[in-house]
Amino acid sequence: MGKSYFVPRSAKGETRILYIFTIKSFVTTVAIGLIGALIWFICDKLFQISLVMGLIITAIFAAIGYVIGAAKIPDSPFMGKFRKAGGETLLEILIRFITFKKRRKIYIYNLNRGGK
Repeated sequence: MGKSYFVPRSAKGETRILYIFTIKSFVTTVAIGLIGALIWFICDKLFQISLVMGLIITAIFAAIGYVIGAAKIPDSPFMGKFRKAGGETLLEILIRFITFKKRRKIYIYNLNRGGK
């Protein structure tokens, strides 16, 4: 007879950083936060904005990045069109949407098959 092996219930776990961040949400927070810091830098050179205002801009962009990386669409009947995407993160949905828009092809069908 064969050997029996222990199989853990949750084999797919997400590694946590600083308790609230997963690796994906941390990367999106930092990446979009850096975009906010770049906007702060550009606005500082053009309009001479203050340090507090620049930190607020960067924090807003970082918060948006965290929501994109961490928020999941709930599997609820109240979600309407997004119900089929229940359990997926916003980042996965955005990536799929961007690739759809980038690779969208237009097919033209000839409805006159009889050759008339």
